[in-house]
Amino acid sequence: MNDDAERHGLDRRHFLGAAAAGAASVAVAACDAGSGGGPHTPTGPPATGPAVTETTDRGTKDWRITSQGPPDAIEGYADQVSVLPGEEFALHVSTTAPGFRVSAFRVGWYGGAQARLVWQSDRVVGRKQDRPRLVVATRTVKADWEPSLRVRTEGWPEGAYLLRLDSEEGHQRFVPLIVRSASAVGRTLLMHGPATWQAYNTWGGYSLYQGRDGTYEHRSHAVSFDRPYASSGAEKFLVYERALVVLAERLGIPLAYTTGVDVHLAHSVLRGATAAVSLGHDEYWTPEQRRYVTAARDAGTNLAFLGANTCFRRIRLEMEPNGAVRTVVCYKTDYPVDPYLADHPTMATTDFRHRPGADPESSLTGVFYEGFPTDAPYVVENPDHWVYEGTGVRRGDSFDHLVGVEYDRVTPHAPTPAPIEIVAHSPLVCNGSHSHSDSAYYTVPGGAGVFATGTMRWVEGLMAGTGDDGRDHGLDARTRAFVTRTTENLLRAFAEGPAAEHRPAPRDNVLTVYAT
Repeated sequence: MNDDAERHGLDRRHFLGAAAAGAASVAVAACDAGSGGGPHTPTGPPATGPAVTETTDRGTKDWRITSQGPPDAIEGYADQVSVLPGEEFALHVSTTAPGFRVSAFRVGWYGGAQARLVWQSDRVVGRKQDRPRLVVATRTVKADWEPSLRVRTEGWPEGAYLLRLDSEEGHQRFVPLIVRSASAVGRTLLMHGPATWQAYNTWGGYSLYQGRDGTYEHRSHAVSFDRPYASSGAEKFLVYERALVVLAERLGIPLAYTTGVDVHLAHSVLRGATAAVSLGHDEYWTPEQRRYVTAARDAGTNLAFLGANTCFRRIRLEMEPNGAVRTVVCYKTDYPVDPYLADHPTMATTDFRHRPGADPESSLTGVFYEGFPTDAPYVVENPDHWVYEGTGVRRGDSFDHLVGVEYDRVTPHAPTPAPIEIVAHSPLVCNGSHSHSDSAYYTVPGGAGVFATGTMRWVEGLMAGTGDDGRDHGLDARTRAFVTRTTENLLRAFAEGPAAEHRPAPRDNVLTVYAT
């Protein structure tokens, strides 16, 4: 979504929420969008990864939330976005109930249960914590609650966790947490996107898209992790990330886990990874994260971008005195008023494609974000591509509603790796303008392959027709089967090592595709 649209109050967060819920009517907006990594050669013994050891464990079927209750019934946040196994974190909880318990569920396959109970607290005395405070200069909401309990993750396997807060009055909320991997050598690295989760978080009335009055003009310029996430407490993870974690673990490939924040802080986790995967909605990146991921690609780590609008916003992460990263800064169109620029003139927190320091995301992802909203069929261009093996598709086969709500395309006038092959070319209409969404594949001299889906609904397609989260957009079981097999092909191929060495090189067809 471009910033002109945002200034007119057409908040993409609201549009995404409405689209995810299957709303029949939504606001429309303008369609145009406004060194690290190390050597690839693995060292040490072959990695097994948590997926290999966890898939045989019995899951826990009742991990979901059954009653959120009123907004203040129970809610909380962790003092870190991720921890290493065995490390400790604090939970800050506010509840109207006299007491509560915490259950830590690790997300995975688990025979279809999709999560396993790893830890449960004793009863914790509940309290209603103070109202949040607003940092006026940046319109940043901070809860600043007292810690309710400290949790040590001794014995917790690496992975993506949902901490469920259960009040004694029967209401529940999630707190997401990643138990990250110190190394991804020989593994496929899943990069979760908490900076994007936080950008859209409206808890306390403010996000990077709107202020308490709902306007773009009064939005936050910086958002804090020191507050709960709105709604269920983990909406962005549940919609755009969970299904991919479940699928990857079902495949049994060696996996590692991290976040974009952690790649920014310690790019060594990328060293030796067979692949790194950006999940369904991963919009907000620091320049450091982008630089490190690019270096990993050039050293032979395959990259998969399973959403759209990836690496679109350039952000700054700010630390607390204790060294913890707790603030995401993105001034967007107001970047000239950022005091940080006085001493760092090239570090404008605006879109990567905008000056100063313009560097469109397409030089990394291969595709260029064009806009929203759209809802269109996904159309296969090259059915013989290895990524579609076993799907049975033919050229022109389509899958309704799979392209949306945001989309990317190969754009020759933008910085684009070459050769690059368009494997799906999907006509669409966006606010009256005709365009296309593209899935594309390219390789680099270091051997890595890079694949981008070009649609934000790809990970949601893994749940299509199941009713698992109530956000099917009209996607059906046929679409689920297609997306599932294609994703399996991609993950398995990328887990084998540099894709250029064992998969056919891309056939550059951009001029041919866009000439027809």
